[in-house]
Amino acid sequence: MEELETRDKILEGTEVLFMKYGIRSVTMDDIARHLAVSKKTLYQHFVDKDDLVYKMSEMYLERSLNQYEEIAKSSKNSIEELSKISVRMKRDMENFNPSMLFDLQKYHPKAWGLYNEHKVKILSQSVVRNIRQGVADGYYRSDINPDIYAITRLMLIEAAFNPELFPRDKFNFVEVQTQLFDLFVHGLCTEKGKKLFQKYKEDYYQPLL
Repeated sequence: MEELETRDKILEGTEVLFMKYGIRSVTMDDIARHLAVSKKTLYQHFVDKDDLVYKMSEMYLERSLNQYEEIAKSSKNSIEELSKISVRMKRDMENFNPSMLFDLQKYHPKAWGLYNEHKVKILSQSVVRNIRQGVADGYYRSDINPDIYAITRLMLIEAAFNPELFPRDKFNFVEVQTQLFDLFVHGLCTEKGKKLFQKYKEDYYQPLL
């Protein structure tokens, strides 16, 4: 039990550092200092930094999946689900270093593969399910292809991480993600859906003001 607690503590502490500084700039020495443990302790639980990044990514994606599944279960309709996702995303992105995705792709291909698998199998399926429900309820346009829109949503998410499209010294990362999300929603919704989304958005965003 103590070994498992130590491992979880390392993963949680590592996530905090990666979220704040990105992955590449954080060394195993930094992680050991932050957690007040020896490097030997780190290597007792993880083969190397790449292994640590992979295990941290597993933990992060599993937690994210559970959170979004709970949102889906607790939402009365597709629009409420989108509104709750918008709030959850904004909170997550406020503590997210945009360089993380780039670092994963360039320096940790195994963890990047895990992210891509999650994106294709989990996120894409979730978007398609939500769209089909929204079309059936009359909140989304009936002339759209759910699969095309799901791919578009994933592309918009990743576009916000691209410093060539949105330089960090010019654009606020959270604002970019929020506006791209709103762009997606307004292209998706009927007038009925837009009105309901705006109502939910005003209700759910109140705690963030």
